[in-house]
Amino acid sequence: MIGAAAAAGVALVALGVVLSPGPNMVFLLSRTLTQGRRAGMWGLLGVALGFAAYLVATVAGLAGLFRAVPLTFEVVKAAGAAYLGWLAYKALRSGGGLAALPQGTTIDQRRDSAVRLVTTGLVTNLLNPKIALMYAALLPQFVRADAGAASAQLLQLGAVQIAVALTVNGLIVVTAARVAVVLQRRPRLLLTQRLTAAGLLTFFAVKTLLTSAPRASA
Repeated sequence: MIGAAAAAGVALVALGVVLSPGPNMVFLLSRTLTQGRRAGMWGLLGVALGFAAYLVATVAGLAGLFRAVPLTFEVVKAAGAAYLGWLAYKALRSGGGLAALPQGTTIDQRRDSAVRLVTTGLVTNLLNPKIALMYAALLPQFVRADAGAASAQLLQLGAVQIAVALTVNGLIVVTAARVAVVLQRRPRLLLTQRLTAAGLLTFFAVKTLLTSAPRASA
């Protein structure tokens, strides 16, 4: 059983990560602003599944894999950068769920399917090196030898992180849904949102390529 100090430490780390702008935040904001709260919540479900997948991988030894075979992290990093670049391209070229709504079209009339939203959220999270590093390098630091099985501790620590991340991201979706009502009546602001989203996705694609892999233990 993890202690209060470990839970608080992970909660603070998770809060810092979720509040720092990144691919997950840009994805959820863009989907909600252009397609409404329901789309944002479906996207959030995909992001949650990504967290769960990383938690399972961490329990199975993700950190050791990244350190033993650095190429695996490089593959995740390269795939993540390419995927973010593709999303940015779609935002500029055809929208891909990030573009401004055509004149006379309401938010409710333009929706990606639930499956597509969940899948995009899942892939965006899985290919986010910041999340990979958090699970592979940070969570294990809160595991204590005298607090029981490491796998059980990791599951509890991961549950804390997921609860914090989903709570904050859920609030972001709800807030963005209210802003979307205003943007719907101002096409120029929606265009600005599209260009901003594309620019941020491009920035994070470059930043992803510069992310360093976990260092091997001495």
